[in-house]
Amino acid sequence: MAITAFRHSQSLGSGSPAVAAAVWPWAAPAIASGLTAITSRSTKTVEDMARELTLRLTALSRAHDLVRPVAGQSEAPSALLGDLLTVLLAPYDDLGAFSGRIRVSAPRMSVGESATTIVALIVHELATNSLKYGALSVDTGMLDVSCSAHDEAVTIVWTETGGPLVKAPEEPKGYCSKLIERSVSGHLRGVIEYDWLEAGLVVTLKVDPERLGT
Repeated sequence: MAITAFRHSQSLGSGSPAVAAAVWPWAAPAIASGLTAITSRSTKTVEDMARELTLRLTALSRAHDLVRPVAGQSEAPSALLGDLLTVLLAPYDDLGAFSGRIRVSAPRMSVGESATTIVALIVHELATNSLKYGALSVDTGMLDVSCSAHDEAVTIVWTETGGPLVKAPEEPKGYCSKLIERSVSGHLRGVIEYDWLEAGLVVTLKVDPERLGT
């Protein structure tokens, strides 16, 4: 894998809610419905909707492969934060000349099954937008995802550099942004902030360490 990673944790056609839930059986119905709504609003044809929804579900399914219970396992299933981020970002590293442009740094800490769904959704949406409009849309762009853990919060900072000049969107927040904010504040008891610097987008996610482990 070409993603540059640091620390020991990184050794490495229908769009209905019913169909989404069938493909993604471990997802809460509300999130499955939310993903379907997000996709329907951001695409113009049934084919585009099916493709985009499949990509979202595949990203989340890939993440949950890391936390599925193992026979005889006594502890609740979880994944290492660094491994999770690396797996989620791997498809964007494989899309072309992105070798070494995505860097992940994370302490050795666990992410629980429920929190994995939210983290996967956030990473997929940020990476998709970066590929369309941000640092990953040009050959000179770089993406750095750094994590730190303290007693009061786990902080994940998504930093894009070397891409096109960016500015805050003028239109109101979309459904996906609202879904992510509700999930972060509700389940993870945290906050997500966007800083639209000219040099590139910086997103800071701060969450409760205990909730991240659930």
